[in-house]
Amino acid sequence: MEELLYVIPANSEKSAIKDMLTAHPEIKFVSLVGIDHAGNDTDEKIPMRIFLKDMDDFYAGSAVQTDGSSVVLAGIATLNNAKVDMPIDPSVNWFVDYNFENYDEETEKPVGTLRIPAFLIHEGKRVDSRAVLKDTLDVVKKELLDIFHTAGTLSGLEHINGADVEDICFTSATELEFWVKTPLEDANIEEMSASQVMQEQYWQRTHGIVRNALEQAVVLLDKYGLNVEMGHKEVGGIKAHLDESGRMVSVCEQIEVDWKYADALQAADNELLVRTLIREVFRMNGLEVSFKAKPMIGLAGNGEHTHIGMGAILKGGKFVNLFAPKDMKADFMSAIGYGAIMGLLKNYEVINPFVSATNDSLNRLKPGFEAPVCIVTSLGHTPAVPSRNRTILAGLVRDINNPAATRFELRACNPYTNTYLVLAAIYSAVLDGVKYASTKTTVELLAELSKEAGEEAGYLEKDRAYRSEKDVFEDYTEEERNRLFGLKGDNFSIINSFSQFL
Repeated sequence: MEELLYVIPANSEKSAIKDMLTAHPEIKFVSLVGIDHAGNDTDEKIPMRIFLKDMDDFYAGSAVQTDGSSVVLAGIATLNNAKVDMPIDPSVNWFVDYNFENYDEETEKPVGTLRIPAFLIHEGKRVDSRAVLKDTLDVVKKELLDIFHTAGTLSGLEHINGADVEDICFTSATELEFWVKTPLEDANIEEMSASQVMQEQYWQRTHGIVRNALEQAVVLLDKYGLNVEMGHKEVGGIKAHLDESGRMVSVCEQIEVDWKYADALQAADNELLVRTLIREVFRMNGLEVSFKAKPMIGLAGNGEHTHIGMGAILKGGKFVNLFAPKDMKADFMSAIGYGAIMGLLKNYEVINPFVSATNDSLNRLKPGFEAPVCIVTSLGHTPAVPSRNRTILAGLVRDINNPAATRFELRACNPYTNTYLVLAAIYSAVLDGVKYASTKTTVELLAELSKEAGEEAGYLEKDRAYRSEKDVFEDYTEEERNRLFGLKGDNFSIINSFSQFL
């Protein structure tokens, strides 16, 4: 329905918000969305008249409170000190959640609920997952700006004068995988396992109600401005069957939906919206959706590969990807890029409890599937020839002709990973690595990242190898080896592939 209001843009004026809501009386409720430490989102039905009347109180956080026992804030909001205030966040998009099974008779439109991202405040402090991410990004931004303004020029970013860097932006995107099935029907694990081994399902056509639901979901998500890039079948599933009435039965398929990147905080909010809408759309088509990391043991699990990027805004407004080097054919990354991946890998034991917070998530991270089981990265064989390795924990994604797209892909996340906390942990680790890398050259950093287990290193741990691809000696000329690694002849480091363990 084109006449519906799907999104109120970030930083809209209060007067404009009131005008939009007054023009859409089908939006009857407001729900403040706070994210606790387990990734749960709050949901209420507050009559719209109250929001319009007391809007200033909603902004200030005095209009709505919740009981700390109803959210997961372990060790913070206790039974005898449970008051939690909920101020709204005007800096991100607000989405309208429509109930297409409940139509307003007066407007003849579905009843809508305006879901407004909010913070959870306990004893004057923001304690929720959204606040953790927002506050972390503020700290990382400040320290990165200090690094640029102090260093002036960093290796691989010689085309940037550090004094010209005015702002730092953090971009992220997630890829959502999920299983859909006919309710109350048991899955044939043996048949699906055989189909998976034979790779019968990946990129196959969708049919019937699965196709209907997928197409409806993609169209709906675009109405919210998410710029869906694609929806397609994943590796898991079996072909459905028709019963005697022509109805599709025994549906059990795996689907993936991808959409455009956004600012890190907005990207996490977008993911929450996508999960909600996909579940509702497929349910209206008579299908159950599972976002569990490993809903069926022995079959492919649901991943949610998380992409991490970082850029600088220069005086005059120009955007520069901070991971991409000045010469894409001479270097894999800038010093900032090397620092980012080195910080992520070195600190991953601290990050992983947020990525894999449940037994179900650990069930997915097992040898024999594409989910990673080793703390290792992949850069490609040469800077001039980008490559992708699907078995590693965090890989470099780069396009010679599009430096702005340079980013890292963390492949361990799943749909129930708390993206807010994970991104906060990732960017904290990135900062740790960048502090070290900012005083090094790209040649020195590549050599350290490519070291063998047992070799001493200035930042990375001595007893580990961190790079997965087997760099073929013959692929490089002596000049390239000297420039890329600072090494010659027999001293050239070759890292054995981890694929034998996967």
